[in-house]
Amino acid sequence: MSSSIIHSTAPATRLVLLRHGQTDWNVAGRFQGQLDVGLNDVGRAQAEAAATAVQALAPDVVYSSNLSRALDTARLVTRTTGLEVNADERLQEINVGTWGGLTGTEMADREPGFAAALRNGTDFRRSPQGETADEVGTRMRLALTEIVGRHEGSTILVVSHGLAIRMACGYLLGWDFAHTWQLGPMGNCGWSVLVRTAERPWRLEAYNRVADVG
Repeated sequence: MSSSIIHSTAPATRLVLLRHGQTDWNVAGRFQGQLDVGLNDVGRAQAEAAATAVQALAPDVVYSSNLSRALDTARLVTRTTGLEVNADERLQEINVGTWGGLTGTEMADREPGFAAALRNGTDFRRSPQGETADEVGTRMRLALTEIVGRHEGSTILVVSHGLAIRMACGYLLGWDFAHTWQLGPMGNCGWSVLVRTAERPWRLEAYNRVADVG
């Protein structure tokens, strides 16, 4: 009796995860978290530079964090495509609670345990009111899984935030915090690409690609 291998003809599902452009608080090294800090001129130029590369990936649908630095990046990147940007608060950055607006130097003085945790690759709650990176990874994985469920076989552009995207990549790949933290930070308007097919789980196709602003 002969046997044959049946190959699925279902199209791949692709997630393009794009970080927002630069803000003045990024330049100053201030914790933004879920505070609504807007893009600066460099950030808008970064979004315009990323547009060509991201549009070449032919997104079918666009989702974004509802914070203005992400929403404005999404609108700049897709303004010539006619695609609607769907805002989703689940795609926000890590909640840093009362740390919002503080610089890294101020945090090192106030919370020496946090600086040590970053050096050692240990998770740490961002103020008593904030989140851990693990909680962000779980939040992002659940949100993206639900979004993907609506758009199987499509290319989905998601505009979010640096730590949120970093954790989302690892957690969709099935990694734990320790392994995910080994990924480097995302640059402003850097993008990562994950692909899934019927035969294969999520795989990381690109990480932290950044367009030349010129």
